[in-house]
Amino acid sequence: MVTLHPMSETDFAGFLAYFIPDYAVEIAANYHLSQHEALAQAKREIAASLPDGEKTQGQSLKSIVHRENGAEQQIGYLWYRVNTEDQSAFIYDFYLLPAFRNQGLGSRAMQSLEALLTDQGIRQIKLRVAAENAHAKKVYEANGYQVTGYNMNKLL
Repeated sequence: MVTLHPMSETDFAGFLAYFIPDYAVEIAANYHLSQHEALAQAKREIAASLPDGEKTQGQSLKSIVHRENGAEQQIGYLWYRVNTEDQSAFIYDFYLLPAFRNQGLGSRAMQSLEALLTDQGIRQIKLRVAAENAHAKKVYEANGYQVTGYNMNKLL
């Protein structure tokens, strides 16, 4: 069984340890910044988006937990925001630790999220996938997500 638990302070530290360097790589590649500049930008953006860490109002930060044979193990992180006006949720980050990939656990985590959001009256989940992330696209498409547009930019 895969469930979503509110992120603890310790879990949030683990999330940041993964998220900031990973996001910095994406920033560097997409905006032609040095790794040092991209890392600084990633830190600024996360500080602005989550000023109160895992307790930031309006943001939902979850630990993805797998329970098997009575034992629970954290297998990843999920960050999303609910918009009650249009009954939607936007996923900012969905991450499974490498040891837990390709086992169907990502799909089960998405199903847990869908059940949680449905209970809250949410009717749509939105997200963005990096163009080069074929594995994530495959997981989302297998779970019924459809492409609704493309993000594009041009650096001057």
